[in-house]
Amino acid sequence: MAHLRIAEAATYLGVSDDTLRRWIESGRITATTDGAGRQVVHSADLAELMRENAAPLTVEHAPIVGRSARNRFAGIVTKVTKDTVMAQVEIQAGPHRFVSLLSAEAVDELGLETGSLAIATVKATNVGVEVPNR
Repeated sequence: MAHLRIAEAATYLGVSDDTLRRWIESGRITATTDGAGRQVVHSADLAELMRENAAPLTVEHAPIVGRSARNRFAGIVTKVTKDTVMAQVEIQAGPHRFVSLLSAEAVDELGLETGSLAIATVKATNVGVEVPNR
């Protein structure tokens, strides 16, 4: 699972760094310290908070490599249900919840799990899942 620095986590939540720090101080979300002494938030905790309260987020906050789909929604994976062949992945992107069905192999290759950063791409009636270029 990823740990996100305060500024990055705040961007995914659609709030300011100061707001996120106040939420940490009030106990709304927990932060820890990384090896460099910086405050970080666990991505799974961020996913839970996004389920409760999220603001719209545009793709400009999460640069990715070029793709043909025009509708992109940067967010956090909130649930992965997987069997031996297929998987269901839920992504919370601001107020939007996306559900995508893809192969279990694709989920494994992308390393998708609750708390993963992901981008839902919507083209026609299909929703694809991408991982941001970090």
